[in-house]
Amino acid sequence: MFHHLRQDIQSIIERDPAARNAWEVLTCYPGLQAIVMHRWAHWCWRHGLKWGGRFISYLARIVTGIEIHPGASIGRRVFIDHGFGVVIGETAVVGDDCTIYQGVTLGGTSLHTGAKRHPTLERGVIVGAGAQVLGSFTVGEFAKVGSNAVLLKPVPAGATAVGNPAHVVQKDAGTGAQLFAAYGVTPNGDDPLSKALRGLIDHAATQERQIERMLAAMRAAGLSCQGTAECDKFDSVQLNKLVD
Repeated sequence: MFHHLRQDIQSIIERDPAARNAWEVLTCYPGLQAIVMHRWAHWCWRHGLKWGGRFISYLARIVTGIEIHPGASIGRRVFIDHGFGVVIGETAVVGDDCTIYQGVTLGGTSLHTGAKRHPTLERGVIVGAGAQVLGSFTVGEFAKVGSNAVLLKPVPAGATAVGNPAHVVQKDAGTGAQLFAAYGVTPNGDDPLSKALRGLIDHAATQERQIERMLAAMRAAGLSCQGTAECDKFDSVQLNKLVD
């Protein structure tokens, strides 16, 4: 137990520049305290002491603001940063070296008792603040889930999921690292769906300008365009604002 605790403290110091020393991490980091209390609760749960496990989990929620069901499996060196409002369900599995920010839910969408209802995070996954990961599926190794994403499907290893509903961005596309943000602040503020919509709007605006030039050339050549129905002017700027 103490060996695991030393590993947890060291991993927090390595990942959080605000952590100054081991004593500060041990006494002032609710994420670490929640993990330690969960290990007690999980031991009780596995040994048939169900009420004891639930009661320890309840106390941990009061002290830390983090709710981890005693049935959940939490790996080593898991860092719950800030942590307030984090909820981890009964059948959730969190692998080694994962990082979870505040307001994250690892929840279930099924009501079948005894079934796997909650997600599995493999090694090194990072889940940004406010993200909701819902359902029985796997988020692959070293994948990232962006801030405030609502993830309802698996994420391949090394990929990034952003948006609501979350869209998966492959790592080899070169955009995953730019789109992921633990706190919802990205260099360009875009997600894949917004980029696709902007591309379609710009393409439609370009086509409209080409049609207007063709009609002007036809009129200049003396060709009649009286049969062409008038339509509203295409406002690409206004449509892009709606996408934003």
